[in-house]
Amino acid sequence: MPPELERSLEDLRASLAALPRIAVAYSGGVDSALVAAIAVEQLGEGAMAITGISPALAPHLRREAAVQARWLGIEHRELPTAELADPAYASNPSERCYACKRELHRLLAPVAAAAGGAVVLDGVNRDDLGDHRPGIRAAQEQGVRSPLAELGIDKAGVRRLSRALGLPWWDKPAQPCLASRFPYGEPITAERLERVAAAEARLHAEGWPRLRVRCQGQTARIELPAEQLSAALELWRDPGTRGELVEAFRQLGFTAVSLDLEGLVSGKLNRDLQPGASGTASG
Repeated sequence: MPPELERSLEDLRASLAALPRIAVAYSGGVDSALVAAIAVEQLGEGAMAITGISPALAPHLRREAAVQARWLGIEHRELPTAELADPAYASNPSERCYACKRELHRLLAPVAAAAGGAVVLDGVNRDDLGDHRPGIRAAQEQGVRSPLAELGIDKAGVRRLSRALGLPWWDKPAQPCLASRFPYGEPITAERLERVAAAEARLHAEGWPRLRVRCQGQTARIELPAEQLSAALELWRDPGTRGELVEAFRQLGFTAVSLDLEGLVSGKLNRDLQPGASGTASG
């Protein structure tokens, strides 16, 4: 491990060891999983991981979060959230993520307090601070700490540390919540979220691990990494294979399905934001 990486790891360990108890706002992504790993390493039973559960969390990510927590040996709790009942979320404004994190931390705070006054930590890293992330502001208002960002650890550093520690998911692709698949201003419902989740699950099962199914109205647009577009076009050139995919999407309730020739671009829908508007570049 390079010396600078060793220093980052020791600083992270010392930072978390100084806390009495820890509750990690844990999605199962590589960032929050690293925080959870160091938390349980340093505090043992004094650390827990809490995952917010709603239709915006893809079912396979919920399962992966639970498996990873068991692998780490950290206490894991699931916390149902109700952000869909909040018009500030369901109407899908550019500040949607603020409403989501406000709901999560409103519910998480008393759980942490009941667990001996645990300090709530999240997986925000240094790179996240350069994006428009209203969810970070909501967390900060609730007193949530971000040890990775505090120590200047960026996304690449998170992956390098995770790999050095032997965490099997160190290269896990970023998986923003399903609400990020809808253009701002289009309402978000449980039914629409579940439709997108099912469409992405089908494509995952067919061997496409990194993708988004963007939804606008009743139409679906598949985003794959640019380097996989040629393979996808060749595969779906066959009328039978293409027809099966279109029919599967129609059965889910989509009226049309297309392939985005630009490829997978994180935060693509943020292009719709007007200058000065706040959104999130995590989609």
